[in-house]
Amino acid sequence: MTDCIFCKIAAKEIPANKLYESENFIVFLDISPANKGHALIVPKMHAQSLTELPEYVAQEFGEIQLKLSKAVMQATQAEGFNLLLNDGKVAGQEVMHAHMHIMPRFFTDDFHFKWTHKKYGANEMQEYFEMIKGNL
Repeated sequence: MTDCIFCKIAAKEIPANKLYESENFIVFLDISPANKGHALIVPKMHAQSLTELPEYVAQEFGEIQLKLSKAVMQATQAEGFNLLLNDGKVAGQEVMHAHMHIMPRFFTDDFHFKWTHKKYGANEMQEYFEMIKGNL
């Protein structure tokens, strides 16, 4: 038996407010939401990182994001939403099972994302472009 809470939810060992389920995914309300209606898209297959998912599962992941984002927006009458996937502890991942947050947003909420903007040095952008492009 795994200690992963998301694996336990997917296996129905722990109850959740399930919004959607397919062969590869379960979507449920977050019990500690940023705003009411905050949902989690979780692959049933245990993978710590998005990069560990097979392509066919990752493709379905994208389709579910669109479907559920529309449903959350309509239900909550939100003014916008954030899709958030923290991949790795350094990125803020707390449950080490790949998952995507759909967070409805309102101009009156107190939830903020802010990061500092970096600048590329001479030729650095081209170097990163070539390194990333070479790994596709």
